[in-house]
Amino acid sequence: MRVEQIELLHCRLPLVHPFETSFGREVEKDTVVVRVRAEGLEGFGEAPVAAAPGYSAETVETCWSVVRDWMGPPLVGAEVGADADVGALWPKIRGHHMARAGIEAALWDLRARAAGKPLAELYAPPGERPAETIPAGVSVGIQSSPQKLVERVGEHVEGGYRRVKVKLKRGWDVEVVAKVREAFPALPLGADANGDYGPEDIPRLREMDGLGLLFLEQPFAPDDLASHAKLQAEMKTMVCLDECVPSFEATRSALDLGAGRMVNLKPARVGGVTRARRVRDLCRERGVALWCGGLLESGIGRLHNVAIASGPGFTHPGDISGSKRYVAEDVIEPPVEVGKDGMIRVPTGPGLGHAVREDVLARYTLRRLRIA
Repeated sequence: MRVEQIELLHCRLPLVHPFETSFGREVEKDTVVVRVRAEGLEGFGEAPVAAAPGYSAETVETCWSVVRDWMGPPLVGAEVGADADVGALWPKIRGHHMARAGIEAALWDLRARAAGKPLAELYAPPGERPAETIPAGVSVGIQSSPQKLVERVGEHVEGGYRRVKVKLKRGWDVEVVAKVREAFPALPLGADANGDYGPEDIPRLREMDGLGLLFLEQPFAPDDLASHAKLQAEMKTMVCLDECVPSFEATRSALDLGAGRMVNLKPARVGGVTRARRVRDLCRERGVALWCGGLLESGIGRLHNVAIASGPGFTHPGDISGSKRYVAEDVIEPPVEVGKDGMIRVPTGPGLGHAVREDVLARYTLRRLRIA
């Protein structure tokens, strides 16, 4: 298929509840929706960049400029073959993984629609079938008090979620998590520090071992693999890697160094689904625990995550929640929903399998860019 047009939409979605991490507090989510048109069809992807360079150095502005000036023009008029990884078009562009991922996801959706197949079928390893449902997990931000956190976790447990992750920061950690564990002794529970700690905090973090956590995610800075490896050697709890594994090569190196025994795979973080599948296959070959994370995506990015998480190799529930967990009005119809059994149904229709609501997109779009 020959690409005819690329469209970027800078959207700002109000969140149902503020989401606070060690990076700061968000009350709305900026994101970039990508639409690619070819031969009468269109595909949708999402670059879940933020307004500020907190989680990642990428922002809405970096995504906008790199696609406008460097990634978009070579793609227009190009033939999209069987492999939707378009990295070969940009051999001299380093980084900008989320911008790449947004374009690639739109191309995958386009190809799936043209073939009349669901994304999950294309994302699964050759010869293997995706699951019909995936278990739902949820990430809970820092709250105003430990009791409020316990209440919020309880709401999600009642909602059927099969795994809960709570956010940490210095001064909001062991005692707070202990209260959650006391309230929910059998709950599969993880904790995520988003790199807020240093090597001097290893004795403090080791105290988490007595709380029966499923994992402790990204305790140290993204480039501090040595501290991750030291902590993992001293803890029974699995150290989960996130920001420190931004690519297949980084994941392989981190695992070689023993920096963790679990990986949070975010397709947007590693540069797209093609690269995410390589990380998935690596973890599967090595027997490493794996789950699919999220970046507060709209329903478009969420459906791409549902599709890849439905394939074999994902061993634990990820941060894939129902649409209403984050936004009052999603850009897809129907929204992603969590059943009473805590499962999310994997779409079976072509491409995303859900319609994109143009009226909602228009309502929350701040600006558009078309490259043709």
